[in-house]
Amino acid sequence: MLLVKVVGLGFLAAVALFAALPLIRTDNWWGLAIVLAVTALAFYIYLSPRPVPLKYLLPGTLFLIVFQVLPVVYTVSTAFTNFSDGHRGTKEQAITAIEGASVKQVPDSTIYTLTLATDGDAATGDIVFLLADPTTQDSFVGTADGLEDLGDGSFEAASPGGKITAADDYTVLTVPEINARQDDITAFSVPTDDGAIKSQGLSAAFEGAPQQSYDEGCDCITDATTGNVWTADDSEGSFVSKDGTQRNLAQGWKVGVGFDNFARVFTNDTIRGSFLRIVVWNFAFAIATVAITFALGLLVAIALNNPLMRGRTIYRSLIILPYAMPGIAMYLVWREMFNKDFGLINRLLHTDLNWFGSTASSMFAILLIQLWLGYNYMFLVITGALQSIPSDLVEAAGVDGAKPFYAFRTITFPLLLVALAPLLITSFAFNFNNFSAIFLTSKGGPFPPDNPSAGSTDLLITYTYRLAFGGSGADYGFAAAVSVLIFLIVAAVSIVSFRRTQALEEIN
Repeated sequence: MLLVKVVGLGFLAAVALFAALPLIRTDNWWGLAIVLAVTALAFYIYLSPRPVPLKYLLPGTLFLIVFQVLPVVYTVSTAFTNFSDGHRGTKEQAITAIEGASVKQVPDSTIYTLTLATDGDAATGDIVFLLADPTTQDSFVGTADGLEDLGDGSFEAASPGGKITAADDYTVLTVPEINARQDDITAFSVPTDDGAIKSQGLSAAFEGAPQQSYDEGCDCITDATTGNVWTADDSEGSFVSKDGTQRNLAQGWKVGVGFDNFARVFTNDTIRGSFLRIVVWNFAFAIATVAITFALGLLVAIALNNPLMRGRTIYRSLIILPYAMPGIAMYLVWREMFNKDFGLINRLLHTDLNWFGSTASSMFAILLIQLWLGYNYMFLVITGALQSIPSDLVEAAGVDGAKPFYAFRTITFPLLLVALAPLLITSFAFNFNNFSAIFLTSKGGPFPPDNPSAGSTDLLITYTYRLAFGGSGADYGFAAAVSVLIFLIVAAVSIVSFRRTQALEEIN
């Protein structure tokens, strides 16, 4: 037991050290304080004989916080910001990016032969440029402080004035090491009197000057070539055109926007129309999936619960077989079965229907897939509930002259709902956010030509995913706001449903 405790705490200390190093490097002192506090608390709990319950509660609590509480807090906080492509960092980072993107080569300046290196370890050392002038055959080292001559005999080159292959006190980076430091290399520049030396690919560098520069006095960006001026708008997190004749600069910074993201859902005509349509289909999909899987599962369970039926064990084994298969793989198999040109469905029906090409056929195909994947689960839980109902209740109803269907409707079915109502609510909540069912089959399509971000079979969850990670530009703040709305909708439906199921408890 002591050995297990020593190994466990040693592993925890190693993880804490691993987490602390990048926090120190980025000056994230709050994060470092949390890591140290959690580590100290864990050592106290497991080294002290007193807090026995906490020894069992701490691991689960930490996982709950890391995987549940923190994502929820981060999502909700993001919903009140403009976090998106072009609005990811601070204002200072935006200014640096704008000036860096506007750098153009100084006229008649030298194109240097570049070797990427560091002044120490390849992974952590400061980036330096080893530069060779092919015209004068001079060699230089460029650092964040400026340009210096490389001493004779302190470096090796492929040829006079050619690419430098080695240099004293510097580590030449290999291609994998360059890939690992790509962001650092892109952001690095060597200051000069006329501007700065920037890399151009992996083997060349040029001296350039920014065409757009920031003036702290007016809090604005000025284009030296055109004279256009963009003034900082801290409420929007963007540099906006001073006279309104130019588009806002694409690069901005992250700021709080209050309830603007939530308001967009209801005030933007395009988004409002798509959102309401998706909500209607989302409810229809979840309700229909639960209804058809429950209905088929109920019929099959009743049929196989009849003691007069032979081979019930074999039938039950075959029915639950799809439930034992990976759902993701089954969605992909069914998608190929509905393929227009080579799908099994079209071959059996001798047709060439594009199942995922129209709204109606796509919805039908999705619900059919859901029926095949979900009815076996309903069959399992209904079978268990049926077998838990005392048989003498049904027999007593028969003795009183009740017909089988009447006995089922008035006795068996209400008792089934008592046991199954929470499972039906859970199934609804799961299917309301069933990302795989849509993304792996129809991908949300077909899409209307006027709104490629909201498909005819999109659920709110797939719509949110496309907003956050779609190729047309990520809008994390708005996607987070939609996620909060999804949570509120599911929570409201679940609360109302659970309250109504309390009436079923009187049946017992």
